[in-house]
Amino acid sequence: MEFLVEKIGMSRTLAAISTPVTLLRVQEAKICEMIGENKALVAYPRGKTLNKSIGGQQKKYNLPKEYNRFMTLEVATGSTGDMAIESLAEAKRLKITFRTKGRGFSGVMKRWNFNGGPAAHGHRFHRRTGSIGNREWPGRVQPGKKMAGHYGNETVTVQNEVVSFDAQKRVLVVKGSIPGYNGAFGKIKVVR
Repeated sequence: MEFLVEKIGMSRTLAAISTPVTLLRVQEAKICEMIGENKALVAYPRGKTLNKSIGGQQKKYNLPKEYNRFMTLEVATGSTGDMAIESLAEAKRLKITFRTKGRGFSGVMKRWNFNGGPAAHGHRFHRRTGSIGNREWPGRVQPGKKMAGHYGNETVTVQNEVVSFDAQKRVLVVKGSIPGYNGAFGKIKVVR
């Protein structure tokens, strides 16, 4: 079963050994309709944007005005209504899917950790790519060559251990870091 979460930020546990943790807020979501065997269309509140198409969806599924975003998630039950979060209390490990921070068009030093050239006077090769091809054969750049380009804003899935879960505040504490910026929305899935 999947849940929609918002990344709050990072902190650490105050015990004998300090452990870095990430705080996630489980979003309130309503199952609108089932799509297939175990997939469902889910509505959740986010922002204030509202247009006619969202208004039509809200009318169709009898949703309050604040539920203005829709997403497809895996669910265990086939009934519509509020998503139950009780299964997160026993969860030990999660699969967490977020989009990484977008860094735009980046050079090879930032994107691939290239060393670059000497920084001394008289050099023209500081943060540049350098040679990218071979000699006369094959006379082209090989596919997969590490070059400057778009960096970040990719979907990444990681596995983390659950430290604790507060059902009243809907806050999930997981060990380690997860991709994405603070305030980003992502999915979690209970592994075991």
